[in-house]
Amino acid sequence: MNVLLTGATGYVGSNVLTALLAAGHEVLAVTRSESSAQQARETGAKAVVHDLTDTEWLVEQLGTVDAAIHTAATGDEQGPALDDAVVDAVVTAFAGTDKRYLHTSGIWIWGAGRVAEDGPLDPPAIVAWRIERENRVLSADVRATLIAPAIVYGHHSGIVAGVFGEGSRSQDGALRLIGSGDQHWTTVHVEDLADLYVAALTDGPRGRVAAASGHNPSVREIAQAVVGVDGVVLPETPDESRARLGAALADALLVDQQADGALARATWGWVPRRPSLLDDLAV
Repeated sequence: MNVLLTGATGYVGSNVLTALLAAGHEVLAVTRSESSAQQARETGAKAVVHDLTDTEWLVEQLGTVDAAIHTAATGDEQGPALDDAVVDAVVTAFAGTDKRYLHTSGIWIWGAGRVAEDGPLDPPAIVAWRIERENRVLSADVRATLIAPAIVYGHHSGIVAGVFGEGSRSQDGALRLIGSGDQHWTTVHVEDLADLYVAALTDGPRGRVAAASGHNPSVREIAQAVVGVDGVVLPETPDESRARLGAALADALLVDQQADGALARATWGWVPRRPSLLDDLAV
C-alpha cells in the first residue's frame, strides 16, 4: 500500500514510518524542511517538502496514494489550523472512495475516569479544540478511524521524560510530582503505538479508538521509578503544579484516567509487546 504520512520525523511519526516500511508499505512523507525530508529518505521513504496547510496541494498528493496517516502536530496555537487544513484535504480527496484515513487524536479527550470509546467526551482545555475537527472527519463519507494515543513513552522521550526532567527537581533534589501524584496515567510504548497504526490500515471502526497498553500507573509510581527506590518524590498542590507547568498542561496531567485498549485488541489483534512504562524506566 502507498501511504501518505505527516509528521514522519516526529516522535510518533518516525516510529510509524519505520513500522510502515517494515510491513512492506511505500511511504510518501510530507515534511516541513529539507533536513527532515532527507531524514525520511534515509529511512526509506519518498519525501517532499511542503506546507500542510496548502489544502489544494495536499489534495493532489492524496490523489496519488492509497491511504493517509496524520501524526503531525505543532504543539502550539497553530494546531487547530493545521488539522483544519488536513481534514479539509482528506474529505475532498477521500470522500466516497475506499481509501483509508487514520487521524491522530489523544487519550485526554475522554477526561477523567475509565475510558470507553463510546462514552462521553470531557477534554481538558489543552485538547478541547480537537473535538470539532474530529467530528468533521467522522461525519464525512471517509473510511476514517481516529487513533487516540495514551501517554506515549519509549526511547527516553515523550511527556514523562519532559515533565520529570532536571527542571522538575526541588532545591534538595526531590522530584516534584504533579499534584498529589495519586492520579493514574494511561500509557503506551511508542513502538506498540506504531504497530497499531499499521494494523489499523485494514478496515476498522469509524470512530475513536484508544491506543492504550492497559498499564495505568499512578504518577507517584512513575516518579518513584524515575528516581529509583532510594529517591525522594515531593507532592504539590494543583495550584503549585499549574504555576510550574502552566495551567493548561497541568490540568491535563492532573486528570485521573485509565484505559485498557480492548477495542484495538479486539479489532486488529493488537498486542502491546514492549516493556511497561515502569519497566522501561527501571532499565
